[in-house]
Amino acid sequence: MVLLSARPGRWGSEAQATHCREGEAGYDVLLKGKMGDTSRSQTVSTKLQQIAKQAEDYPQMVFTTLAHHIDVDLLREAYRRTRKNSSPGVDGITAKQYGEHLEEHLQDLYDRLKSGRYKAPPVMRAWLEKENGKKRPIGKPTFEDKIVQRAVVMLLEPIYEQVFHDFSHGFRRGRSQHRALKELRENLIDLRINWIVIADITGLFDNLDH
Repeated sequence: MVLLSARPGRWGSEAQATHCREGEAGYDVLLKGKMGDTSRSQTVSTKLQQIAKQAEDYPQMVFTTLAHHIDVDLLREAYRRTRKNSSPGVDGITAKQYGEHLEEHLQDLYDRLKSGRYKAPPVMRAWLEKENGKKRPIGKPTFEDKIVQRAVVMLLEPIYEQVFHDFSHGFRRGRSQHRALKELRENLIDLRINWIVIADITGLFDNLDH
């Protein structure tokens, strides 16, 4: 697990981390610096490539903070990658409304993140009908909070992609259910497996001890 410190005035410079990674590999390096110190001339893609390269070259190191990499450029790219067709959260602001004054909103969001004033709003609870007649609860974050979440994911992906097992497909870019099923079929044929056990945990995310 990579910890992003969120103490006002020190976000991005607090040395804290835990060793909790797939493959039991750890990181041990502190990326110090104040949030937003990264040069504007450095593109988002280059920044992420550098993080990935460092994670690949030093598999025993721990990234204890990445918050100083978050700037308006990264938030803008996070906005671009965030789905725009979802319903709004508790604040009622749609993606279209947020984008009408995008630069102002992103600058304000960055200022709140940098100063530690940003607090994630409550997640709206909604219920979806299932085929069996039951209902499944889902959470609807605000659009702005989705941008923040996407920005954090963009920073974490280059690190964790270096240690994820190749057979791990969940929530990874370039992976899909179809690819997982294709690999499963190939393994069933190659290994001559005759039995498959299908199991499911009822309300996994609600009942699993985190």
